[in-house]
Amino acid sequence: MWNCWIVQRQLLSSGIHLLHSSVSCWNKGQTLLSTRLLFFCYRNSLESRKEFWKTTMQSDPAKRDDDDQTESVVGLNEYLRMTEEERQKLPKARQKKLAKLALKEEKKAVKAQVKLADNETETTNKKQAMKPNKVVSQEEMTIGHFVPGQKKDTCNPFPPAYQPKLVESGWYEWWEAQDYFHVDNSVIDWSKYKGKFVMVIPPPNVTGSLHIGHALTIAIEDALARWYRMSGYLTLWVPGTDHAGIATQSVVEKKIFREYGKTRHDLGREQFVEQVWKWKHNYGDRICNQLRRMGCSVDWKREQFTLSNRLSQAVVEAFVRLDELGLVYRGTRLVNWSCHLCTALSDIEVEYMDITKPLKRKVPGHNNEVEFGWLTKFAYPVEEDSGELGERLIVATTRLETMLGDVAVAVHPRDPRYASFIGKHVIHPFLPRKLPIIADEELVDMEFGTGVVKITPAHDPNDFLCGQRHQLENISVFTDDGRINENGGPFKGMMRYDARVAIERALEEKGLFYGKEENQMRLALCSRSGDIIEPMLKPQWYIRCSEMAMKAKDKTLSGELKIVPEFHQQTWFHWLDNIRDWCVSRQLWWGHRIPAYQVLSKTEESNRNVVEERWIVGRNEEEAKKKASEKFNIPLESIILKQDEDVLDTWFSSGLFPFSVFGWPNKEERDLQQFYPTTLLETGHDILFFWVARMVMLGLTLTGELPFSTVYLHAMIRDKYGRKMSKSLGNVIDPLEVVDGATLEQLHKKLEAGNLDPKEVKRAMEGQKQEYPQGIPECGSDALRYGLLAYTIQGRDINLDVNRVAAYRNFCNKLWNATRFAILNLGESFRYDENGLSVVLHGGNEYIIDKWILSRLNDTIIRTNKAFEEYRFADAVQSTYCFWLYELCDVYLEALKPKMNSKDESRKYPSQCVLFQCLHTGLRLIHPLMPFVSEELYQRLPGRQEYENIESITIAPYPVAQSMWHDALAEEYVAFAQKIVKALRNLRAMYDVKRQSRPEMFLRVRDTQSLELGEATRDIIQTLALASTLHILAVFRDDSIPAGCAIQVVDDSCEVYLLLKGLVDFDAEYKKLEAKSQEKRLQVQAYQQKIQAPGYEKVPQEVKRRNEEYLVKYEQELSVIEEARKRFEQLLRES
Repeated sequence: MWNCWIVQRQLLSSGIHLLHSSVSCWNKGQTLLSTRLLFFCYRNSLESRKEFWKTTMQSDPAKRDDDDQTESVVGLNEYLRMTEEERQKLPKARQKKLAKLALKEEKKAVKAQVKLADNETETTNKKQAMKPNKVVSQEEMTIGHFVPGQKKDTCNPFPPAYQPKLVESGWYEWWEAQDYFHVDNSVIDWSKYKGKFVMVIPPPNVTGSLHIGHALTIAIEDALARWYRMSGYLTLWVPGTDHAGIATQSVVEKKIFREYGKTRHDLGREQFVEQVWKWKHNYGDRICNQLRRMGCSVDWKREQFTLSNRLSQAVVEAFVRLDELGLVYRGTRLVNWSCHLCTALSDIEVEYMDITKPLKRKVPGHNNEVEFGWLTKFAYPVEEDSGELGERLIVATTRLETMLGDVAVAVHPRDPRYASFIGKHVIHPFLPRKLPIIADEELVDMEFGTGVVKITPAHDPNDFLCGQRHQLENISVFTDDGRINENGGPFKGMMRYDARVAIERALEEKGLFYGKEENQMRLALCSRSGDIIEPMLKPQWYIRCSEMAMKAKDKTLSGELKIVPEFHQQTWFHWLDNIRDWCVSRQLWWGHRIPAYQVLSKTEESNRNVVEERWIVGRNEEEAKKKASEKFNIPLESIILKQDEDVLDTWFSSGLFPFSVFGWPNKEERDLQQFYPTTLLETGHDILFFWVARMVMLGLTLTGELPFSTVYLHAMIRDKYGRKMSKSLGNVIDPLEVVDGATLEQLHKKLEAGNLDPKEVKRAMEGQKQEYPQGIPECGSDALRYGLLAYTIQGRDINLDVNRVAAYRNFCNKLWNATRFAILNLGESFRYDENGLSVVLHGGNEYIIDKWILSRLNDTIIRTNKAFEEYRFADAVQSTYCFWLYELCDVYLEALKPKMNSKDESRKYPSQCVLFQCLHTGLRLIHPLMPFVSEELYQRLPGRQEYENIESITIAPYPVAQSMWHDALAEEYVAFAQKIVKALRNLRAMYDVKRQSRPEMFLRVRDTQSLELGEATRDIIQTLALASTLHILAVFRDDSIPAGCAIQVVDDSCEVYLLLKGLVDFDAEYKKLEAKSQEKRLQVQAYQQKIQAPGYEKVPQEVKRRNEEYLVKYEQELSVIEEARKRFEQLLRES
């Protein structure tokens, strides 16, 4: 039953060439057995290495194929998963055969689909487990029979194959209509609940659609919400979206310019904001649709938007209160400035590109590409005491245009080369400006470059600090849109990078240019526009953070705030210890306008420039006037207020989200009283500081409480090569493209419809073509969620292979088929009774396998619950996967078949009750991970509604451990049986005994304990090993083994035998293997002679490598043949 493809994966090279040999034998008409024995070593690993296989599957269960009966080293299923390059490595004959089979299977699948769609006849065939007298239309079989909002009809025929669209359609609309996820705060009976679990969703940007990283967030949070809800906790998960100031404004600005050729300034603020709201209403529901498709069990009646009236009032109140606490101030500092968007950016909106060699790049606002990666040297002439120009000081810069804002040059105070220059001045070559030569040991490294540094405080963070130390003037040389301003002399009006070229040319003309050299550097880029970030001095609003940060740190040290995984605490403390004041101003129109007002009086209005800048913060203009009158001693009637044009950083409103969604600052709000503080905050570790820290600081400051007690941080998703997800690389995937599948053409069209540069579109298309040559296969939401959760075992980063995630659809198919088979064996009239289970629990050895599966189920319950409690989602996937696949399907259902085929209903019924309990419990166990397929199958369980009065698995109780199910003795018995079955299957594989063959088998034991175990599990072993009869023999009884048996030692207590006599011509097969051995030995000797020949060291390395590969290949093949030959030699002697 174990797939052969794992062998091909482990021993690809030798396996391929061995397969080639076997095909050659086949073509020559030789008897099959000797050929098949060439695969002995590989076949051997199928059974003898089952434990290795299970261990591998625990870390990567997606590798398990749904086809358990592959007959060759490279079967059809494996061939279909191969890339074209891998297929080319197969022998030509095998390629041709598999290609034909693939085409044939494709035609079969099409015919089956048509037949399925056209099936409108009644059937009572038990094998299909269908209800009688039910006619299924083509539409019903295609999309499922349901009316949106009403419960799906599961009385229709059980589809023979798992179809994600059919299974997942209809359920969410019904769940939502039934209010399963809604909490009515007016009728809460807390005595019914173990406690509460409250969580807010990290609000995704309303700008567009979710990506695969969001899908991981949803999978984790929904799994937790469903688990807590089923475990008896009042569970509230609040959804919402973020207005995403800069991202949304950027998208709408591009749209308006593309469609109308106008800028936002052409429209004016009011009309532009109106356009943004229209865009939000038209496209904002895309994210909500994605959340629903992913099964997100949020309370939609509490959905919030950060720019709604309710949350906007909270934002104003929060800013005013922070100001009243003395935490808000206005200051002029360097900010990350986007000249293209004309706004300051937060650090998270800045991306970095490392440049190792010069490159040209398109910069918004410039017609020509700009070259980066050069260090330009030029000289400043030194003014002597006489006033004449003397020596020159050479400086170097990567941003030559900033020399227009230079106000000094610095040297190290202990550098003897320049000691005599300190205190003198250099003359600016283009401006009437003298620059002092200053000494600064913090900024200048006298071992680096010339030891002279130009100082531009208005455009460099280090220079800014140096300027403050030496009281230097700040001269800004750029306009907001990146042109040279009036301080740039003859270069005024030029775009900054055009000025760079012009300045270099002008320096050359003056003889002050000293050349350029390549320089590795880091470019700061605007993540929204691709613009080069310019450090700019701007008056902005800031929030003092040091005191708030220390409170947050104390809460963590005291254990009141827990961060999971713990290794993120180091980063958390580092950020809090080194926190800087938070710049909350953004020069945008879309967002929360800052509730700050410039204060003027009527007598001063006509001459504002002479008035010292005065600002006041207020909830509204009326309050602001009163505050201004008191603070600045101006008569109320004389005050004129002008509100700041800027808006608040998006992270400010997001930082209030855990309490603003519940009605803060209104303390009378019932939601705020009952659901705040929340329980958990789950998000990616990349926004630990930008969002999590700010929520904690604002929550403690404004509400006096932590907004949540636990923070769970998941890993960041990268592509399978470890690259960051980027639209320009073509590796950004919409979750629905995995859920529904997407052709390569569809992926390309999506890129073309976006805002990427044509060159980036071409590059992204090439990436998609390489990664998804056949597109993305449909796998459904359940498989996507399950696969993503399996990846959470990785640390800080997840290298995601979408094809591996899609492979989890095979597991969904296994789940579907197993349940369908089980329901078939239960029958439509089956009704569960606890007495049936009691018969098993108190029964004897005839129910060993039933006791064993209940014990394994109990262990799975314990491990899965513990995994959820400890946020180990990959462990929850592993435990449920192993139970369903390795224990329920591979062992229990197989072992149960003889009993299910029995006519003795009284003997069958207790086992049917166990089977029902396994399905009923197993589906509830997996529901938080796979909500759709578990609901579909749960609703189809026969007699379930008579057993329990529960409408949906969503509100069914989550399984808890049952101590009476644990049975160590049954586990010992079945473990013994599995050990014997493994050895017998290994023998079958060695000698290629077909599945339909039922040979006699023997178990020979050496002690009474093994004899007892063997006798107790005889039926299990006989069934699972596919034996006609299992004879149990004992050494101490002198029981003899018939001639013509193959032997496999199990351990020191027993061995197994497989009777081959009558199945195989030992003599003929031995002679064929002997001939093969001689042929292969000659090939090995030929390559050994090549390698040992004189002068071989002169042979090209590629030839040497190829010769060594062939030698290893032929030696491996010889080893396989020799092992098979020795076994037949032994069988000949025994016969």
